[in-house]
Amino acid sequence: MLYDPGIQIEERGDVYAPAEDSVLLIESLNIREGERVLEIGCGSGIVAIHCAKNGASVTAVDINPAAVALTRKNAAANGAFMDIRLSNLYEDIDSHYNTIVFNLPYLPVKEEGVLEKAWSGGEGGMESLVNLLNNVRDRLLPRGRFVVVVSSLMDEHRLEKVLREYEVNVLGEKKIFFETLKVLEIRL
Repeated sequence: MLYDPGIQIEERGDVYAPAEDSVLLIESLNIREGERVLEIGCGSGIVAIHCAKNGASVTAVDINPAAVALTRKNAAANGAFMDIRLSNLYEDIDSHYNTIVFNLPYLPVKEEGVLEKAWSGGEGGMESLVNLLNNVRDRLLPRGRFVVVVSSLMDEHRLEKVLREYEVNVLGEKKIFFETLKVLEIRL
């Protein structure tokens, strides 16, 4: 998808703000018209809004009530229609999707505040990815995919081990001053 700088995104201090990783994820995604997309951890809604504007049927969820409210506000401001709800990962999700997207918390730190949960991936940065992969089979349609952002700061040995049973393709990559980000497409 092309990143659309014309999409207006309001930000607030208690919600993860769009950054290089958000833009890389958007630019790495190829979303088809009518595709069913679930974005976990929608934050400000920037990724979900881009998917909806490209013709996808989007469900956007976040564990942070402030993020859900902000995504609703940003979606309305940009004329993006989607299902937006509060959910901890797949907890309140009962549908199946072609694509599940998550700009997951990948930094190898453990912090407990509301905003910190947006970037804190626990020891090795792997906690969120492991939790998501445990139940992804129950939420993907046949030939579906799971798309995530990972960082060179994560425990790369553990990442390789966790992804060994999946088909993995690199959709995008960007080096920023202290890390390299990659967008991975994971298929069962």
